[in-house]
Amino acid sequence: METDVLVIGGGPAGLSAAITARELGIQQVLVVDENPLPGGQLIKQTHKFFGSRHHFCGVRGIDIAVLLLSRLKQGLQPTQCEARDNGIEILLNASAVGIYDYSRSGDLSHNGKIVSIATESELIQVHCKRIIVSTGAQENMLNFSNNDLPGIYGAGAVQTLVNVYGVPPGKKVLMVGSGNIGLIVSYQLMQAGIQVVGIIEALNKIGGYLVHAAKVRRLGIPIYISHTIKEAIGEKYVEAAVIVELNAQWNEISGTEQKIECDVICLACGLSPSTELLHQAGCKMVYTPEMGGYVAWHNERLQTSIDSIYVAGDSSGIEEAVTAILEGRIAGASCVYDILGSRAGRVTDSPLQAETIIQQSIDELHQFRSGPFGEKTVKGKKKMTNLLS
Repeated sequence: METDVLVIGGGPAGLSAAITARELGIQQVLVVDENPLPGGQLIKQTHKFFGSRHHFCGVRGIDIAVLLLSRLKQGLQPTQCEARDNGIEILLNASAVGIYDYSRSGDLSHNGKIVSIATESELIQVHCKRIIVSTGAQENMLNFSNNDLPGIYGAGAVQTLVNVYGVPPGKKVLMVGSGNIGLIVSYQLMQAGIQVVGIIEALNKIGGYLVHAAKVRRLGIPIYISHTIKEAIGEKYVEAAVIVELNAQWNEISGTEQKIECDVICLACGLSPSTELLHQAGCKMVYTPEMGGYVAWHNERLQTSIDSIYVAGDSSGIEEAVTAILEGRIAGASCVYDILGSRAGRVTDSPLQAETIIQQSIDELHQFRSGPFGEKTVKGKKKMTNLLS
């Protein structure tokens, strides 16, 4: 297959990037996603978003996914691989497994990348001019005794079971982690009729927004700060958990152990960027804890150390879905500027429009990150730049 822009990952960042690139004049855009449905995290987020109206304030994540997909698909329903009259294709149930260089002798206009895409039945070579990696993040696990018992899930898995497939993971859930994900999933579990017996947090304060914490407290869910899980109890599956209090040095306080009856232990211990593909492609990687771990170095236009590869969303650093959409817009517009820039003033004004979108979206990102919850990201971005220099 051949395409101008290949978007790897069909979540909020990837969809936003594909929409922007196509609307600005890129002829062919291919979106690849490993899931049976596009939308990424949005398709399981039933809560309403915060921020300005321009940033989907008051709109549920599942509805934002519908809005983005309607712009992308023009009302069509996706199949395994569906060509579209608007120049966009979506390849589902497919994983990008490698990025490689290629050039056709004597024709520099065809220099670019080959990306290997594995589907359920074949391996596809995709030739492309630009790549946007928006592969999202993976959940962090936690070390404790018997942490391999059935009944121990990541919060994203629980959210998928309940909100996408309507399958309850159990009857009594102990949530580990009081960040926004832990608080939101706890509330959604209670909405689904599943009891949350408690939320534990290793920090000495609740990690998520006060509005989410207040909602779960009104439901009567106890929150144990300065606590961690010590052991899962059960023979064939989780039957209970032992939690323990931590001191200021993060050490367990002997004699403070409590046994909590539960059949599910849900881990909301943060996310790490999914960057394996970027590392394999040869992008320069930097370790920044504020951004979730290893990320590919990138500039303000989301371009990595390899000119033809861009990054957006959680794979560039863990943040909100709104920032993922904005970063997707920047990455998509940057690809347009690079590919069509030589035509500026002659065939199309797309590069000029792209530059406007890039600068507007960068300004919006700065505003969105200006609050206290954006301090960590701002610090991480600065550290990333300094580490490479």
